[in-house]
Amino acid sequence: MTMVSTSIRHSPSNPLDLIEDLLVRQDMLFKRASKEELSADAPGRWCDFNLYFAWRREADALHFSCAMDLRVPAPKRRPVSELLTSANERLWLGHFDMWSEDGLPMFRHTLPLRGVHGASSEQIEDLVETALVECDRFYPALQFVLWGDKEPDEALRLALLDTIGEA
Repeated sequence: MTMVSTSIRHSPSNPLDLIEDLLVRQDMLFKRASKEELSADAPGRWCDFNLYFAWRREADALHFSCAMDLRVPAPKRRPVSELLTSANERLWLGHFDMWSEDGLPMFRHTLPLRGVHGASSEQIEDLVETALVECDRFYPALQFVLWGDKEPDEALRLALLDTIGEA
């Protein structure tokens, strides 16, 4: 008996619907610009963050970015780029980037969903939580480079200083 294999490709449901439900439950303000785009603001420890989600059905992928509320002036873009490169070496998920047009630093990640029936709420929660934690963790290093005139390596060392004991 010969078995014939047929591949039926199921397109995952739109994960933005799931994200919208999560944001409503967390009482967060958001804007659904279209069926493919959603943005929200999230408070951080040092500044507010802008969360942006873009769904591309043809790629079965969800793009996510978490932009920091600061702009890097042109003279500081090279040291900030070096800082973000060093920060990326310490990440397990996603990466830091800087929008070249306006010097906007952000955390980015794309979640591929081909072959699955959609994203899970746990995946989305992990993605957003990781971005917020990492942006809060590295934000002081950015401040050290931008306003403290520190070199990227020194800024990272100061910002990621682990404290021992209790005060």
